[in-house]
Amino acid sequence: MGSHAGSPSLVNLPSGEMSLGELITRDPHRYLGEKTAERYGALPFLFKLLAAEKPLSIQAHPNLAQAREGFERENRAGLAQDAPNRSYRDSNHKPEIICALTPFIGMCGFRSPDEIQRLLSAFLDSAPASVREGFAPLLQALEMPNPTTALRNFLEILFNLSLAVKNALTEFILSVHGAENCEWELIRDFARLYPGDPAVIAPLYLNVFRLEPGEAVFLKAGVLHAYIHGFGVELMANSDNVLRGGLTSKHIDIPELMKVLDFNPLKPQIIKPEANFSCFTYPAPCEEFSLTVMRGTGGVMNMPLAFAQSASIGIVTEGEVSVSGTVLKQGESVFFPPANNKENPLVLQGHFTLYIASVPQ
Repeated sequence: MGSHAGSPSLVNLPSGEMSLGELITRDPHRYLGEKTAERYGALPFLFKLLAAEKPLSIQAHPNLAQAREGFERENRAGLAQDAPNRSYRDSNHKPEIICALTPFIGMCGFRSPDEIQRLLSAFLDSAPASVREGFAPLLQALEMPNPTTALRNFLEILFNLSLAVKNALTEFILSVHGAENCEWELIRDFARLYPGDPAVIAPLYLNVFRLEPGEAVFLKAGVLHAYIHGFGVELMANSDNVLRGGLTSKHIDIPELMKVLDFNPLKPQIIKPEANFSCFTYPAPCEEFSLTVMRGTGGVMNMPLAFAQSASIGIVTEGEVSVSGTVLKQGESVFFPPANNKENPLVLQGHFTLYIASVPQ
């Protein structure tokens, strides 16, 4: 949901359907609001429903300076915008927030070198000699005193393991039965899906997190992450820049990924809504977007005044809601231009859960 040229939303108007991008272009100040129109000239976020049945690729996103440099560099190299080996499809950064609609599992941020060393050593206890010998340099890299240097060297060595070691690793993982901790279960699933990929041991070097419905995680630029299983709403800056590092059949550019990664250990901070809320905005340090959830229990609610100056998109994830007389059902989305009359906010009524993406003011 949004106005990205690759797949813009269609707006249902009395005159027929029109892309949201075209509608905004006709009158940016009307449909975006003065501040957003002046600063961005377009809707600065993308809003998605994301359903991960199997792991989505391990990836990171560039910061703004990296995105601009990479986009210009690939343009100079003559890479087509839709080339499969292109890493930078635009010049924007891509911070994002994922909020669970069902129980959700993912990986995010490097564990500390000490923790990785402990988990990896235990993992290798029953491994064949070929795997233990191949992984010895990784354990040595983790002993470096500087954590960021240790993690960078660890990942470089992992990505450069020999084919023989990678194949032996997969054979070892798939031969082990009865190891039922969380990391082992994930590693075994990854090895079945992506044999020969050294990133199958990612649960040993990335933090595994679980979200209950309504809980969320914010991801800044440079943070290595992967969504493993679950259904949620995802909100991000208006960009399609992805640097992948495994668990995928898509283009992987390891040198470029290494350039954008933040190698500081980082534990994901789970954001939990307040108890018994009717309206909750997830805190996120981002200027392009803000995510709010509203919950109706049959009574009348006013749209918060904060949305009056902001272009917003809402998606009904439960029930149905009447928005000033227009009924939206589960799965339907709506574009809210900034209100012309701030004294008369939109009125919501019904039993519903409504997620709203907006531009912070």
